[in-house]
Amino acid sequence: MTKALDADFYLTSDLSLAATLSLFFPLVEIDKSNARKAVFSFQRSIELENLVESYFQNAVKVVPRAYYNQLRDIKARLYSNEHL
Repeated sequence: MTKALDADFYLTSDLSLAATLSLFFPLVEIDKSNARKAVFSFQRSIELENLVESYFQNAVKVVPRAYYNQLRDIKARLYSNEHL
């Protein structure tokens, strides 16, 4: 992702945060260009920023099985050879 586009996207390398966000917002891209650290991209919005803030305040409520399934799906995409 280019620097010019970064302002339009929220980027994180936190797998747990990415799984939580992807329960509510589509995961746009997984950048696997660095073999040691993937970067997850989401379309930036006020709602997403509020969810990130709630996540770090431990105020997000999720269904445990939904979270687990989402985490498993992201890991499958992360470790596949396909690019998003």
